[in-house]
Amino acid sequence: MLEILLTAIVAFIVAFLAIPVVILIADKKKLFDMPDERKLHTHAIASLGGVGVFLGFLFAGLLCINLSQSPEIRYFYAAAVITFFIGLKDDIIALSATKKFLAQILAAAIIVHLGGIEIQSLHGFAGVEQVPSTIGVPLTYFVIILVINAYNLIDGIDGLSGSLGLMASLLFGTYFYLANMYPYAAFSFSLSAALISFLIFNYHPAKIFMGDSGSLLVGMIVAVLVLKFINVASQPDALLPIPSAVAVGISILIVPLVDTIRVFSNRIIRGRSPFSPDRNHVHHLLLDRGLTHSRVTLICVSANIVLLLATYFTRALGNTVLILTMFGTSFTALAVLYYTLPKRKLVIHRRYIVNQARELERQSQSTHSRVISIQTKESVQEQVH
Repeated sequence: MLEILLTAIVAFIVAFLAIPVVILIADKKKLFDMPDERKLHTHAIASLGGVGVFLGFLFAGLLCINLSQSPEIRYFYAAAVITFFIGLKDDIIALSATKKFLAQILAAAIIVHLGGIEIQSLHGFAGVEQVPSTIGVPLTYFVIILVINAYNLIDGIDGLSGSLGLMASLLFGTYFYLANMYPYAAFSFSLSAALISFLIFNYHPAKIFMGDSGSLLVGMIVAVLVLKFINVASQPDALLPIPSAVAVGISILIVPLVDTIRVFSNRIIRGRSPFSPDRNHVHHLLLDRGLTHSRVTLICVSANIVLLLATYFTRALGNTVLILTMFGTSFTALAVLYYTLPKRKLVIHRRYIVNQARELERQSQSTHSRVISIQTKESVQEQVH
């Protein structure tokens, strides 16, 4: 217990001290996430919050966790380092989706082949029990990459991805603690503590964004935790067995998973890359109804908790019934939300237009040309459109 508590405290303190420094450096070096017609913020904000989360999570784990009890965790840290740095590079210098995807495959390879995390059974889903490695290994790769991208794509408004990651890591950490798997509990709670520090600076109005460095990292860690949870909790001889553990594990991730599957499917059907940006995420649908960032975050997290509780208390129904019901309910709710929305209108915040006008004026004044282009707010708005 002391090891877990110490790990969480160190992770919180390191992240809490690191994030203001990151904000200061981002301000001096102009490392901002600039607003545009698709984004929701109206002024430049640092998008390197993942740096603070990573530092707190990594430092606390390496300092406090007894890796001799679960030596495979060191490979998870190696995968976390790869995931973090590829996200950091994308935050600073935009990377192609192909490069990010290859980095995710590499991280998944470390988790599967060195960390020993592999899907070996579907635990009765669709009547399937054991699966051969020829199916289990590719399926594990797919699940890891899906979860990584789910938390990356849900990171669209203040506090959402961090809150969902906090909820998942707290729940998995609690299970591992009750199951006497203390290194995994500390591994989970170190992420929880680092995310709490981050959310202090990220809730609306945000002083810093998580960025890909943070959201990809959170997704990777949650992917490891959910697969480990399913493998352990599904065993009848486990210290704390949970019937329908697959469905329970999925329910903890249901909001980001459903949103990602729906958005990816919609883009592919329309002949676009699944990684191309748009405004069709669940948080966009709720924002279009006039809700604030805080209310959207509260609704998404609350919906996730409701589905989790419903799944847990009906776990005797089995994985197949629960998973199909859970996804069916979620997609139906999203369909109702989507098709009952008023017709969308692209609205550019007045402050954004004024800021762009001032920036254009400053740029024109800094040039050596005697011909100065004078643009009104209306012309700036036309450029944005």
